[in-house]
Amino acid sequence: MESHVYKVVELVGSSPDSVEDAVSAALKRAGETLRNLRWFEVAQIRGNINKGAVSDYQVVLKVGFTLDREDESMG
Repeated sequence: MESHVYKVVELVGSSPDSVEDAVSAALKRAGETLRNLRWFEVAQIRGNINKGAVSDYQVVLKVGFTLDREDESMG
């Protein structure tokens, strides 16, 4: 079995609807510029309150992706 090396980045996704939508928004956007996304970890969940109600959900994610072979020598 081949071993894997992952690069980890931190993202913040937001949504007015739900935590799940905030996660999906962050991963969708990351997928537009990052290749080989493999996993995510929810590090924080927070939100904004407006007039006593939740107005926006924010989720901090750690996202791991595998490196292309030519990228593995880069710092």
